[in-house]
Amino acid sequence: MTIDRQSVPLLAIEELSIEFRTRSGTVRALDRVGFSLKRGETLALVGESGSGKSVTAMAIMGILDDAAHVTGGNITFGGLDLLCASPRALAEIRGREVAMIFQNPRAALNPIRPIGKQIADVLVRHGNVTGAQAPERAIEMLAKVRIPDPKRRAGSYPFELSGGMCQRVMIAMALACEPAMLIADEPTTGLDITTQATIMDLIAELAAAHSMATLLITHDLGLASEYCETSPTAALFANPRHPYTAKLIAATPGDVSCLADLASIPGGLPDLRRVDLPACRYSARCERSADECLLLPVPRLALAGGAEVVCRHPL
Repeated sequence: MTIDRQSVPLLAIEELSIEFRTRSGTVRALDRVGFSLKRGETLALVGESGSGKSVTAMAIMGILDDAAHVTGGNITFGGLDLLCASPRALAEIRGREVAMIFQNPRAALNPIRPIGKQIADVLVRHGNVTGAQAPERAIEMLAKVRIPDPKRRAGSYPFELSGGMCQRVMIAMALACEPAMLIADEPTTGLDITTQATIMDLIAELAAAHSMATLLITHDLGLASEYCETSPTAALFANPRHPYTAKLIAATPGDVSCLADLASIPGGLPDLRRVDLPACRYSARCERSADECLLLPVPRLALAGGAEVVCRHPL
């Protein structure tokens, strides 16, 4: 399978809609999601829990649950239509061209296999490395992610490592084959603030070294503002145009002295099993909502500087 690594954009998602058919009803998890990512760029996918961030990542990786059904749209990577690709083609792309760091690194690692062997497995499967070469290369990857005494640590099991160390192992596994794109799904969940900064700096440094595209999935706007593209992100934070984005930014904890000073967004996500879901999923919580927001498809409006907003009444 040949992927055009110079394709612009490297990843393109257009009008992606996904639903889950469950015993309690059909859940419309994604509705016309779209974005693109160029090689070397970092893009943050931000939203509250349950908004579909991880579902989007799993759709890209081709690892959606059997209950999931793509009802519209497409995903292309390097010119290849991922939704129409064969299981064999997707298996070749995963790890070699697109890699993913999961939310819970300790759960994602095999608990009964040494971490060095787990990295070696990836190298043999996707990295054109022989079984004899793989152990040494695995140690080199552990050193690259700054794990102390990597030769000794290669024989450790996940339960013998801290959460931050396990996350570094996941990064080593993800980057072992120098993929064109990395998906980092909440890569700092459960880590202390110092370790969070270390992990994010490491991802940014390795991405820059290999001109790797990075999709950062997070609910942390501070994290997104620090590690994503400088100009578009700065403009977004300085002048948010979507009412929901503005509320999210306002709700980011800052210099407050007590809990009562924290801003919040009233309400919650709508029940995605409803057959009468409003066209704009935020309309019930939006101060600018009007009748057309409930009934008419929400337009995608072009803004200055190449940005877009999906809103009928932007700020």
